[in-house]
Amino acid sequence: MSSVLEHRRDYLRLMRQFTLDNGFFTVTDIQKSAGIPRSTAQDWVSRLLREGCVLIRDEKRGRNAARYAAISAMPSSTCRRIFTAVDGENVAIYHECVSGACAAFCGYHHSLAGGVLTRVSRDGTLLRESAAVGRKEINVGLPPLPAVGIFGIERDGDTITQHIRCIGGPAYSLSDMMSRAEGVIHVESASRNHIVEGKIRTHALMQVTIGIDDTDTKEGGATFALALALLNHISRIKGVIPISHQVVMLNPSVYTKTAGNSASYIEVAVLPARYGSLVEKVRRFVADESLSDDWGIAIRTGLHVPEGLREYGKQVRASVVARTVAEATAERFGISLYGGNGIIGALGAVALTNLPNEVLLDPSRDLGE
Repeated sequence: MSSVLEHRRDYLRLMRQFTLDNGFFTVTDIQKSAGIPRSTAQDWVSRLLREGCVLIRDEKRGRNAARYAAISAMPSSTCRRIFTAVDGENVAIYHECVSGACAAFCGYHHSLAGGVLTRVSRDGTLLRESAAVGRKEINVGLPPLPAVGIFGIERDGDTITQHIRCIGGPAYSLSDMMSRAEGVIHVESASRNHIVEGKIRTHALMQVTIGIDDTDTKEGGATFALALALLNHISRIKGVIPISHQVVMLNPSVYTKTAGNSASYIEVAVLPARYGSLVEKVRRFVADESLSDDWGIAIRTGLHVPEGLREYGKQVRASVVARTVAEATAERFGISLYGGNGIIGALGAVALTNLPNEVLLDPSRDLGE
């Protein structure tokens, strides 16, 4: 019975792909692509017609073969995006679902499984995970065991491969859905004794954090709004994938502030070859859209915030920091600065990345790391 189900899945997937690519398929299309006898292909088309998974788009007319189309009530994929950013041996895995419940399920079971993951967090429908290149065995199965986990991360040139082991719903997602997610290059899977193991290959992207401050005036504008507009703008660049937008509260006692003294940072993952183009577009956009001449940008690559940089973040929340201090700090940590005095707060936003929202929004809170 299991082989019949596997054939059904494979042939239906093939029919769906032809439907997506061409709007239809014929029996001959399935016969040739699957390498099966024509009679077998016709039997499967007829069977799936009866099950309501396939419909007749055009009846056979003369020498013109009948055309069919695959349909399904199931979503083509609950996985919107799967992509990875790399910093040496460290890898950030991003998995955005169509549902917060799906993201919560995967986050819970990935944490339970452990494996190569060192950190798992969720922001709505986006699952953010930290890992290192290597392998670490996991057990999956029915409760109380986890249903899915990542037991290996492999880098091959400019690609990353995740090695996943799963059962039940996650196995269906791996074999039937993940290949359709944005950012995925290739998925392969194999089943043994109800356990499915698979590989998901994605690009080894560069993570870029962009801090922005002082784009508004007392008369109008808001840095958070400009940062969001910037994120939408650069997300249209081929090879750039948006990750997040965050608001960071800085020292509320700074006398030059326009209101509460907040800055923003955005995160994107980018193909290394697109980095130069990204930086230029960021500079041009902020310069054109800012209402203040004091606008500032800080741009940093990498996944983890060094302790010395984090200390600068503490400074901008507790005292008045000179521009020379910001410039020296940026040079020490290889961060690019552009613009006016806004670079002080922009660098502060970058220095406070990867902290919980309740810490980012309350300058009195200890960073708690």
